[in-house]
Amino acid sequence: MTAPTGRRERKKAATRQKIADTALRLFLERGYEAVGIRDVAAEADVAVTTLFAHFPSKEALVFGQDQDFERRLTQAVTDRAPGEPLIPALRREVQALVGHCTGEDAAPVWRMIDASQTLLDYEKAMRLRHAESLAAAIAADLGLPPDTTACRTVARFVIDAYSLAREAADPDSALDEIFRMIEAAWAVARPSGDPAGTTAP
Repeated sequence: MTAPTGRRERKKAATRQKIADTALRLFLERGYEAVGIRDVAAEADVAVTTLFAHFPSKEALVFGQDQDFERRLTQAVTDRAPGEPLIPALRREVQALVGHCTGEDAAPVWRMIDASQTLLDYEKAMRLRHAESLAAAIAADLGLPPDTTACRTVARFVIDAYSLAREAADPDSALDEIFRMIEAAWAVARPSGDPAGTTAP
């Protein structure tokens, strides 16, 4: 995540991080359902309105890197080098994201998510939103309408690749297998605006 540069931005980022860290600690200690928004605000020593200024819902407290995740995926498309194939660029970013979320310290958080239908529903909606943002970035990069079927389809596949690899015993092997299928599908379905194809030089 890019560090904020101004004093005000740094202060806001520090407050947001404090709230997120406090919420996660309370959720893991007491259980997600047992902790309320007011509990988190009181423990973090902020007003409830301040908490909601940073996080729109209780569920969002668990997925504090949501916006950063979405930004990184879309930038993997928009910031790749001229002529760099699309799919390898996305694979590289997904691999980095999976590596970040499969450490030992992440396991208790995912167990908490898996045990809560509320959090699972939120994560599902979040994945769909990420897929739509990624599809729009791919379409824009190729000069196509944002609802182009091929772009939306490959974006869904990429988001699912992240989820499947995160749950796999060997995430890297899972990503190798999944992205071979994604590359094959994109090679067949990619719009003519993708001159770079799929295979890295």
